[in-house]
Amino acid sequence: MKSPRERIIETTFQLFTRQGYNSTGINQIISEAEVAKASFYQHFKSKEHLCVEFLKVRHQYWFHELNSFLAKEEDPKSKTIKAFDFLVYMNAKENFRGCSFLNILSEIPMDNVKILSVIQSHKADLRNFFLELLNNDELSDHIYMLFESSIIESQLFKSNELIEKSKKIVTNLIQ
Repeated sequence: MKSPRERIIETTFQLFTRQGYNSTGINQIISEAEVAKASFYQHFKSKEHLCVEFLKVRHQYWFHELNSFLAKEEDPKSKTIKAFDFLVYMNAKENFRGCSFLNILSEIPMDNVKILSVIQSHKADLRNFFLELLNNDELSDHIYMLFESSIIESQLFKSNELIEKSKKIVTNLIQ
């Protein structure tokens, strides 16, 4: 059986996905996670603290999934190209839910530094992921931008079409 903390994080993911950050209240999370209010506050001081922790857990999960998906690829170029297949995989797995980080970014005020810094850190790590693979600042940023826009467009249109087109562009760029 999952711990109260795990149930809270899992329920938070489901509710943020279905309703968004702003429309999800602490009392609903407590109720649906089937935890006591005291248990919630034992783990999280506020909804903002919960969101920060949720994003940190999501970051670890997402990069673990990405690295597992790419584990069989030998060279940096094939890993880079295959990263776009990972987006197709995640869209199938999570029904085109998009990026948790960008979804929350669209709902928070820009002066919410605690949540914003976690989102920025995730995106910086993704940008560095491509930089480490390709060791070319300009090329890796170009691919990062194609990757990010592919996530957004696939969520918006519930389609992998632009992911596949981006993959072809990336293949041509790095040959």
